[in-house]
Amino acid sequence: MVVHEEAASGAVVGLLGSEKEMISESGLVDLDAAYRESGIEEILRQLDRELVGLKPVKTRIGEIAASLLVAKLREKFGIDTERPTLHMCFTGKPGTGKTTVALRMASILHRLGYIRKGHLVVATREDLVGQYVGHTAPKTKEVLKRATGGVLFIDEAYYLYRPENERDYGQEAIEMLLQGMEEKRDDLVVILAGYKEKMDVFFQANPGMHSRIAHHIDFPEYTVEELMAIAELMLQQQNYFFDERSREAFREYLVLRMKQPYFSYGRSVRNALDRIKLRQANRLLRQGGLVNREELMRIDESDVRQSRVFKEAMEVTAAS
Repeated sequence: MVVHEEAASGAVVGLLGSEKEMISESGLVDLDAAYRESGIEEILRQLDRELVGLKPVKTRIGEIAASLLVAKLREKFGIDTERPTLHMCFTGKPGTGKTTVALRMASILHRLGYIRKGHLVVATREDLVGQYVGHTAPKTKEVLKRATGGVLFIDEAYYLYRPENERDYGQEAIEMLLQGMEEKRDDLVVILAGYKEKMDVFFQANPGMHSRIAHHIDFPEYTVEELMAIAELMLQQQNYFFDERSREAFREYLVLRMKQPYFSYGRSVRNALDRIKLRQANRLLRQGGLVNREELMRIDESDVRQSRVFKEAMEVTAAS
């Protein structure tokens, strides 16, 4: 179980943070000021900087944020407004940005006052389900306790349900989660995540869970060009850069790697770059002698082409 915590932002002031007199029915509200004061715009900009592509996801998050802001303004005018259901489901392949979006969603919910703390707790089946009678309840309760005030992100949530195993305790965890989602609905948001097809099966077997999910957001797969942009952004953040030949080599690497098993988009790009940096450092030390600042930052074509992905591709071609 992983807990992500942002630097605590101060209470939102102005129309959203003030508990003073409610705006009169004949009053006016400055939507631009309310939007600025909420801090939503900066969070959405940060999300845009952090993640390449994902336009439909970013659009949907912006729409949800707008609806939550308007709901708060309606309250200020004394308009009866039912608290929106905030539990969500993010579907898509690994490495498509689901955890990052969940973290920013937690910040938005906190800024608007829907949760107290705004932290993100990432959990999997191992964090929730016990291995013997009486083990699951305390584990699930502890996770719910840590997540209260923030967002609980359950990755690969469908693994909670294993009907083929009569002695499995996942159903107990699901029932406790459902109870927590209802009882703590004013201070806890649950986001389920995983492959779309598997999540569909999970919801069919657990209609009670499906009925509590308000927003289903599908994360599209990245294209090669988007993955190249992700790689360039990651290198820039770490003070490295591709030259023309290494950039083309890495693009070839991506085309080959995407055809192989266990490819996880942004995560695989990060792992590949980590290995490339290791090879770059090893090359520089073998080379020895004097080196300038640019060479310490430059990725060489050879750093990329030493990957076993190229070797395996050549072996497949030779065999065919």
